[in-house]
Amino acid sequence: MMSRLPDFEGLAMFAKVAEEGSFAAAATAMGVSVATVSRAVTRLEERLGGRLFNRTSRRLALTDYGHALAERAARIYADAEEVEDFARETSSRPRGLVKLAAPLTFGARWVAPLLPEFFRAYPEVSVDLHLADVHADLIGAGFDAALRIAVMEDSSLVARHIVHVRRFVVASPGYLARCGRPRHPRELGAHQCLTYANRNQRDTWRFTHGNGEECAVTPTGPLRGTSVEALLPTVIAGLAITELPEFVAAQHFRDGLLEPILTDWRLPEGGLYFVTPTARARPAKVSVLADFLVDRLTAAEWAAN
Repeated sequence: MMSRLPDFEGLAMFAKVAEEGSFAAAATAMGVSVATVSRAVTRLEERLGGRLFNRTSRRLALTDYGHALAERAARIYADAEEVEDFARETSSRPRGLVKLAAPLTFGARWVAPLLPEFFRAYPEVSVDLHLADVHADLIGAGFDAALRIAVMEDSSLVARHIVHVRRFVVASPGYLARCGRPRHPRELGAHQCLTYANRNQRDTWRFTHGNGEECAVTPTGPLRGTSVEALLPTVIAGLAITELPEFVAAQHFRDGLLEPILTDWRLPEGGLYFVTPTARARPAKVSVLADFLVDRLTAAEWAAN
Protein backbone atom coordinates (compact mmCIF):
# COMPACT_ATOMS: atom_id res chain seq x y z
CA MET A 1 0.00 0.00 0.00
CA MET A 2 1.39 3.42 -0.97
CA SER A 3 2.21 5.75 1.88
CA ARG A 4 -0.12 8.73 2.12
CA LEU A 5 2.83 10.88 3.16
CA PRO A 6 4.30 12.72 0.15
CA ASP A 7 7.75 11.59 -0.95
CA PHE A 8 9.49 14.81 0.10
CA GLU A 9 12.95 13.35 -0.35
CA GLY A 10 12.17 12.20 -3.87
CA LEU A 11 10.64 15.56 -4.80
CA ALA A 12 13.65 17.42 -3.37
CA MET A 13 16.14 15.28 -5.26
CA PHE A 14 14.11 15.52 -8.47
CA ALA A 15 14.09 19.33 -8.13
CA LYS A 16 17.85 19.41 -7.59
CA VAL A 17 18.56 17.17 -10.60
CA ALA A 18 16.32 19.38 -12.76
CA GLU A 19 18.18 22.46 -11.52
CA GLU A 20 21.70 21.03 -11.92
CA GLY A 21 21.05 19.16 -15.18
CA SER A 22 22.69 15.93 -14.03
CA PHE A 23 22.46 13.29 -11.32
CA ALA A 24 26.14 13.66 -10.48
CA ALA A 25 25.97 17.44 -10.01
CA ALA A 26 22.82 17.13 -7.89
CA ALA A 27 24.46 14.43 -5.75
CA THR A 28 27.51 16.64 -5.19
CA ALA A 29 25.35 19.65 -4.27
CA MET A 30 23.36 17.63 -1.72
CA GLY A 31 26.31 15.67 -0.34
CA VAL A 32 24.93 12.23 -1.20
CA SER A 33 25.84 9.49 -3.67
CA VAL A 34 24.70 9.40 -7.28
CA ALA A 35 23.03 6.05 -6.56
CA THR A 36 20.97 7.64 -3.76
CA VAL A 37 19.72 10.36 -6.10
CA SER A 38 18.98 7.88 -8.89
CA ARG A 39 17.00 5.59 -6.56
CA ALA A 40 14.99 8.51 -5.19
CA VAL A 41 14.03 9.78 -8.64
CA THR A 42 13.15 6.27 -9.85
CA ARG A 43 11.02 5.73 -6.75
CA LEU A 44 9.23 9.02 -7.37
CA GLU A 45 8.57 8.13 -11.00
CA GLU A 46 7.06 4.80 -9.94
CA ARG A 47 4.95 6.51 -7.32
CA LEU A 48 3.67 9.20 -9.71
CA GLY A 49 3.27 6.83 -12.66
CA GLY A 50 5.21 8.89 -15.19
CA ARG A 51 8.76 9.36 -16.45
CA LEU A 52 10.41 12.61 -15.31
CA PHE A 53 13.61 12.45 -17.35
CA ASN A 54 14.74 11.09 -20.67
CA ARG A 55 18.11 9.52 -19.97
CA THR A 56 20.86 8.62 -22.42
CA SER A 57 24.52 7.93 -21.78
CA ARG A 58 25.39 11.50 -22.78
CA ARG A 59 22.30 13.55 -22.06
CA LEU A 60 19.63 14.08 -19.42
CA ALA A 61 16.51 16.03 -20.28
CA LEU A 62 13.19 16.65 -18.60
CA THR A 63 10.16 15.06 -20.19
CA ASP A 64 7.06 17.15 -20.75
CA TYR A 65 5.66 15.54 -17.60
CA GLY A 66 8.86 16.42 -15.74
CA HIS A 67 8.69 20.02 -16.96
CA ALA A 68 5.14 20.27 -15.60
CA LEU A 69 6.29 19.16 -12.13
CA ALA A 70 9.76 20.69 -11.88
CA GLU A 71 8.66 24.21 -10.87
CA ARG A 72 6.35 22.89 -8.15
CA ALA A 73 9.03 20.54 -6.84
CA ALA A 74 11.56 23.40 -6.80
CA ARG A 75 9.10 25.47 -4.77
CA ILE A 76 8.72 22.64 -2.24
CA TYR A 77 12.52 22.35 -2.04
CA ALA A 78 12.92 26.12 -1.49
CA ASP A 79 10.19 26.16 1.17
CA ALA A 80 11.91 23.33 3.04
CA GLU A 81 15.23 25.19 2.95
CA GLU A 82 13.52 28.31 4.26
CA VAL A 83 11.95 26.35 7.13
CA GLU A 84 15.34 24.90 8.10
CA ASP A 85 17.04 28.29 7.85
CA PHE A 86 14.36 29.79 10.10
CA ALA A 87 14.71 26.95 12.59
CA ARG A 88 18.50 27.36 12.73
CA GLU A 89 18.19 31.12 13.17
CA THR A 90 15.58 30.69 15.89
CA SER A 91 17.66 28.14 17.80
CA SER A 92 20.80 30.28 17.56
CA ARG A 93 19.15 33.64 18.38
CA PRO A 94 17.91 34.14 21.95
CA ARG A 95 14.15 34.49 21.68
CA GLY A 96 11.03 32.91 23.14
CA LEU A 97 9.78 31.79 26.53
CA VAL A 98 11.92 30.09 29.21
CA LYS A 99 10.03 28.24 31.92
CA LEU A 100 12.29 28.44 35.00
CA ALA A 101 11.78 26.97 38.49
CA ALA A 102 13.59 28.28 41.56
CA PRO A 103 13.38 27.99 45.37
CA LEU A 104 10.84 30.40 46.83
CA THR A 105 13.00 32.64 49.03
CA PHE A 106 16.09 32.45 46.86
CA GLY A 107 14.12 33.22 43.70
CA ALA A 108 12.35 36.21 45.23
CA ARG A 109 15.48 37.69 46.83
CA TRP A 110 18.22 36.89 44.36
CA VAL A 111 16.77 35.91 40.97
CA ALA A 112 13.84 38.27 40.42
CA PRO A 113 15.95 41.43 41.04
CA LEU A 114 18.35 40.33 38.27
CA LEU A 115 15.68 39.93 35.61
CA PRO A 116 15.33 43.59 34.56
CA GLU A 117 18.99 43.59 33.51
CA PHE A 118 18.49 40.30 31.67
CA PHE A 119 15.42 41.58 29.79
CA ARG A 120 17.29 44.71 28.73
CA ALA A 121 20.08 42.53 27.31
CA TYR A 122 17.72 40.00 25.69
CA PRO A 123 14.45 41.76 24.84
CA GLU A 124 13.13 38.83 22.78
CA VAL A 125 13.33 36.38 25.71
CA SER A 126 10.57 36.09 28.32
CA VAL A 127 10.59 34.06 31.54
CA ASP A 128 7.92 32.14 33.43
CA LEU A 129 9.41 32.12 36.94
CA HIS A 130 7.89 29.47 39.20
CA LEU A 131 8.89 29.83 42.86
CA ALA A 132 8.46 26.91 45.26
CA ASP A 133 10.61 25.12 47.82
CA VAL A 134 9.65 21.71 46.44
CA HIS A 135 11.82 20.49 43.56
CA ALA A 136 9.92 20.83 40.32
CA ASP A 137 9.63 17.86 37.97
CA LEU A 138 11.44 19.44 35.04
CA ILE A 139 10.47 16.87 32.45
CA GLY A 140 6.96 16.08 33.68
CA ALA A 141 6.01 19.74 34.20
CA GLY A 142 7.67 20.98 31.02
CA PHE A 143 10.30 23.23 32.61
CA ASP A 144 13.23 24.37 30.49
CA ALA A 145 15.49 24.78 33.52
CA ALA A 146 15.65 25.16 37.29
CA LEU A 147 17.86 26.68 39.93
CA ARG A 148 18.39 24.17 42.72
CA ILE A 149 20.14 24.40 46.07
CA ALA A 150 21.09 20.88 47.06
CA VAL A 151 23.72 18.24 47.51
CA MET A 152 23.37 16.93 43.98
CA GLU A 153 23.07 13.19 43.53
CA ASP A 154 23.40 11.14 40.35
CA SER A 155 20.63 12.20 38.04
CA SER A 156 19.51 12.15 34.44
CA LEU A 157 19.45 15.95 34.64
CA VAL A 158 22.37 18.12 33.59
CA ALA A 159 23.56 20.28 36.49
CA ARG A 160 25.87 23.28 36.12
CA HIS A 161 27.45 24.25 39.44
CA ILE A 162 27.30 27.96 40.22
CA VAL A 163 28.51 28.42 43.81
CA HIS A 164 28.78 26.61 47.13
CA VAL A 165 26.03 27.33 49.67
CA ARG A 166 26.78 26.89 53.37
CA ARG A 167 24.14 26.41 56.05
CA PHE A 168 24.27 27.85 59.57
CA VAL A 169 22.52 27.09 62.84
CA VAL A 170 21.33 30.48 64.09
CA ALA A 171 19.62 32.23 66.96
CA SER A 172 18.89 35.81 67.97
CA PRO A 173 21.07 37.56 70.59
CA GLY A 174 18.01 37.77 72.82
CA TYR A 175 17.41 34.04 72.67
CA LEU A 176 21.03 33.27 73.49
CA ALA A 177 21.03 35.72 76.41
CA ARG A 178 17.91 34.10 77.83
CA CYS A 179 18.45 30.41 77.05
CA GLY A 180 22.23 30.08 76.75
CA ARG A 181 24.50 29.24 73.80
CA PRO A 182 24.77 25.54 72.88
CA ARG A 183 28.38 24.34 72.69
CA HIS A 184 27.72 20.86 71.30
CA PRO A 185 24.97 19.69 68.90
CA ARG A 186 23.71 17.27 71.58
CA GLU A 187 22.68 20.30 73.65
CA LEU A 188 20.11 21.28 71.00
CA GLY A 189 17.76 18.71 72.53
CA ALA A 190 17.15 21.16 75.38
CA HIS A 191 16.28 24.01 73.00
CA GLN A 192 13.32 25.00 70.84
CA CYS A 193 14.34 24.38 67.21
CA LEU A 194 12.35 25.15 64.09
CA THR A 195 12.52 22.77 61.12
CA TYR A 196 11.33 22.39 57.54
CA ALA A 197 8.20 20.45 56.63
CA ASN A 198 8.99 19.84 52.96
CA ARG A 199 11.95 17.51 53.32
CA ASN A 200 11.63 13.90 52.26
CA GLN A 201 12.03 12.62 55.80
CA ARG A 202 11.96 14.02 59.30
CA ASP A 203 14.41 16.90 59.54
CA THR A 204 17.77 15.73 60.89
CA TRP A 205 20.72 18.07 61.37
CA ARG A 206 24.00 16.27 60.66
CA PHE A 207 27.10 17.97 62.00
CA THR A 208 30.79 17.39 61.41
CA HIS A 209 33.45 18.89 63.69
CA GLY A 210 36.82 20.07 62.47
CA ASN A 211 38.40 17.11 64.28
CA GLY A 212 36.25 14.65 62.32
CA GLU A 213 33.64 13.96 65.01
CA GLU A 214 30.11 13.55 63.68
CA CYS A 215 26.80 14.11 65.41
CA ALA A 216 23.20 13.80 64.17
CA VAL A 217 20.37 15.63 65.91
CA THR A 218 16.62 15.45 65.34
CA PRO A 219 15.46 18.89 66.52
CA THR A 220 11.99 19.65 67.87
CA GLY A 221 10.11 22.88 68.39
CA PRO A 222 6.79 24.68 68.11
CA LEU A 223 6.86 25.33 64.36
CA ARG A 224 7.62 23.55 61.11
CA GLY A 225 7.37 25.44 57.83
CA THR A 226 7.75 24.89 54.13
CA SER A 227 9.91 27.97 53.63
CA VAL A 228 12.54 30.07 55.35
CA GLU A 229 10.11 32.99 55.46
CA ALA A 230 7.73 30.98 57.62
CA LEU A 231 10.41 30.36 60.28
CA LEU A 232 12.27 33.67 60.40
CA PRO A 233 9.80 35.78 62.45
CA THR A 234 9.77 33.32 65.35
CA VAL A 235 13.57 33.01 65.33
CA ILE A 236 14.19 36.76 65.09
CA ALA A 237 11.66 37.28 67.92
CA GLY A 238 13.99 35.29 70.14
CA LEU A 239 11.81 32.23 70.63
CA ALA A 240 13.78 29.49 68.87
CA ILE A 241 16.83 28.27 66.95
CA THR A 242 16.82 27.20 63.30
CA GLU A 243 19.20 26.49 60.44
CA LEU A 244 19.41 28.81 57.46
CA PRO A 245 21.14 28.87 54.09
CA GLU A 246 23.86 31.45 53.84
CA PHE A 247 22.02 33.53 51.24
CA VAL A 248 19.40 34.27 53.91
CA ALA A 249 21.59 34.24 57.02
CA ALA A 250 24.29 36.65 55.78
CA GLN A 251 22.02 39.71 55.76
CA HIS A 252 20.68 38.99 59.26
CA PHE A 253 24.22 38.51 60.58
CA ARG A 254 25.17 41.94 59.22
CA ASP A 255 22.05 43.51 60.72
CA GLY A 256 22.76 41.94 64.12
CA LEU A 257 19.39 40.22 64.23
CA LEU A 258 20.85 36.70 64.24
CA GLU A 259 24.12 35.03 65.21
CA PRO A 260 25.68 31.78 64.04
CA ILE A 261 26.10 29.18 66.76
CA LEU A 262 28.05 25.91 66.94
CA THR A 263 30.59 27.51 64.62
CA ASP A 264 33.13 24.73 65.23
CA TRP A 265 30.68 22.36 63.54
CA ARG A 266 29.51 22.28 59.93
CA LEU A 267 26.31 21.13 58.33
CA PRO A 268 26.58 19.42 54.91
CA GLU A 269 27.54 22.00 52.30
CA GLY A 270 25.34 22.07 49.24
CA GLY A 271 25.56 24.07 46.09
CA LEU A 272 23.54 26.25 43.78
CA TYR A 273 23.04 24.61 40.38
CA PHE A 274 21.48 25.55 37.06
CA VAL A 275 19.73 22.36 36.03
CA THR A 276 18.32 21.38 32.63
CA PRO A 277 16.73 18.18 31.33
CA THR A 278 19.47 17.68 28.74
CA ALA A 279 22.58 19.35 27.34
CA ARG A 280 21.73 18.42 23.75
CA ALA A 281 20.31 21.03 21.38
CA ARG A 282 19.80 23.50 24.20
CA PRO A 283 17.99 26.54 22.74
CA ALA A 284 19.84 29.84 22.72
CA LYS A 285 17.21 31.36 25.04
CA VAL A 286 18.12 28.82 27.76
CA SER A 287 21.87 29.10 27.18
CA VAL A 288 21.93 32.88 27.56
CA LEU A 289 19.81 32.73 30.72
CA ALA A 290 22.16 30.10 32.16
CA ASP A 291 25.25 32.15 31.35
CA PHE A 292 23.68 35.32 32.75
CA LEU A 293 22.60 33.76 36.05
CA VAL A 294 25.88 31.90 36.52
CA ASP A 295 27.81 35.12 35.99
CA ARG A 296 25.70 37.20 38.38
CA LEU A 297 25.13 34.60 41.10
CA THR A 298 28.72 33.38 41.29
CA ALA A 299 29.65 36.88 42.43
CA ALA A 300 26.71 37.29 44.83
CA GLU A 301 27.61 39.04 48.08
CA TRP A 302 26.59 36.05 50.18
CA ALA A 303 28.72 33.57 48.23
CA ALA A 304 31.26 31.58 50.21
CA ASN A 305 34.87 32.54 49.61
